[in-house]
Amino acid sequence: MRRLYAKVYLALLSSLALFALAAAVLWHTLGEEPGPRRSAQIAGRLAQNALPPASAPAAEQQAALEKLAAGIPGDISVFRADGTLLALRGAPIRENEKGIWRIRLADSRVLALRGERHGPPGRALVALALILLAVGAAAYPVVRRLTRRIERLQAAVDSLGAGDLSARVEVEGRDEVARLAASFNRAAGRIEELVAAHKWLLANTSHELRTPLARIRMALELGKPKSEIERDIAELDALIEEVLLASRLDALASLEVTEEVDLLALAAEEAARYDLEAQGEPFVLRGDPRLLRRLVRNLLENAQRHGAAPIEIRVQRGELRVCDAGPGVPSAERERVFEPFYSRHGVGLGLTLVRQIARRHGGEARCEGNCFYVTLPVEIQRPRST
Repeated sequence: MRRLYAKVYLALLSSLALFALAAAVLWHTLGEEPGPRRSAQIAGRLAQNALPPASAPAAEQQAALEKLAAGIPGDISVFRADGTLLALRGAPIRENEKGIWRIRLADSRVLALRGERHGPPGRALVALALILLAVGAAAYPVVRRLTRRIERLQAAVDSLGAGDLSARVEVEGRDEVARLAASFNRAAGRIEELVAAHKWLLANTSHELRTPLARIRMALELGKPKSEIERDIAELDALIEEVLLASRLDALASLEVTEEVDLLALAAEEAARYDLEAQGEPFVLRGDPRLLRRLVRNLLENAQRHGAAPIEIRVQRGELRVCDAGPGVPSAERERVFEPFYSRHGVGLGLTLVRQIARRHGGEARCEGNCFYVTLPVEIQRPRST
């Protein structure tokens, strides 16, 4: 299989060779012929007026020709009508020699002109060949450097495909290849983060599943009430549902369902389940109502489990805020509470799902003390028509 650098290099050399050939043809066609033609025309016109008659002595003919041809390049000969040489300047010209300009004068004499010789054409071809070699030698490292960067990128792609998630490629320059390398590094980094997150999620999920399973097993062995077993099963079912939803949100490129949702109305419905009241102003956006409902529910459950009454829920200008009267989250932990299975009071994926759902809708979730905020971008905000 021909390598890319060889293709680029051969294309460059072929273009140069074609250019050199075209230049040589034009030089030979347009550069040499007009000179002899003009010299012949000038000599012919001057000869009409300056040469002595054909019957003049040879010495007079020669002297007149020398004077006439002074300063005119090339070889000139004058022949009688029958081909006899009368006079010449420079090298002799044979009567039937090819490539000679001949002008017949009024008295039937023939003025023959051979243009100035520029040396053998091979020299020009040799010079062009040397230029071609010089350009080719200078172009090779440039072409090779470009394609070597592409080869390193290909090697990194192969390493990533083989399972080396840490594979990266050095970004060199500011051209398209550099931008491609930067894009590859970003994609590889994202893949590594997702795989690591899924591995961590799987490891923690398996650990967290043991607790309700152990309680169920013990309840069955000890004959505990059915209500306790059902509670453990519900906890197990909720955990599995959270894991599946978190994995699906990571895999989604966009929302599967989008429709108009009144965030205040949705928050009011969920707040009523906890005997709370949502306040604020109507805010309509396009999104997945099921996911947005899950977002609100998780925030309220988190406030009830880890906060203290009273709990406030408010929707205003594209922002959902849930606050409680608890001690709040220390500043050092305000980002970590959104990590899977991280909590000072318990375990789970509730806040992780809140952030994932917010980002799937183009927004963001953050924690400030004892308040959680979910903001949505302006471009998906649309006030409700009245």
